[in-house]
Amino acid sequence: MNKFIRIMEKIQLTVGVLFLSVFFLAIMIQIVTRHLGISVIWTEEVANYSFIWAVFMGAAVMVNRRDHFSFDLLQRKLKNKSKASLNIVNDLVLLLFNSAIFFYGLQVVERFWSYNWTALPQMKMGYVWIAIPIMAGTMIVYTAAHLIGHVKELQTKGVKQ
Repeated sequence: MNKFIRIMEKIQLTVGVLFLSVFFLAIMIQIVTRHLGISVIWTEEVANYSFIWAVFMGAAVMVNRRDHFSFDLLQRKLKNKSKASLNIVNDLVLLLFNSAIFFYGLQVVERFWSYNWTALPQMKMGYVWIAIPIMAGTMIVYTAAHLIGHVKELQTKGVKQ
């Protein structure tokens, strides 16, 4: 399971960096063409949508690394079973939240799949919004792996005490 998680994280990081590079390149093209007095209208949309992908892929990776948004004051004060129990509660809340994001993300993708980009009408908005269920789905996998680890930790700490 850990190998699968590492591979999935590496893929997400690669995709995130790729889209961040596309974002940077689109911004650079936009800056240069504006100084040259050339109108390149597609760069704004490409920059916006590639940034969305980069942020969503990075957010999922941060959930896996536990570097995402958290309040750890209580967690730093707790020890052993109490700390493991708190981690399990946190993981369950994250699972619930990410399941809702996944479910509603699929609805967004389905609803807006056939919408077209303004500057590049051959591109579908579904390609942008599919990042939501991908992010949420991988967050669910990462959190489930953490939950399994915390349950095992709680079981071993329960045996030791």
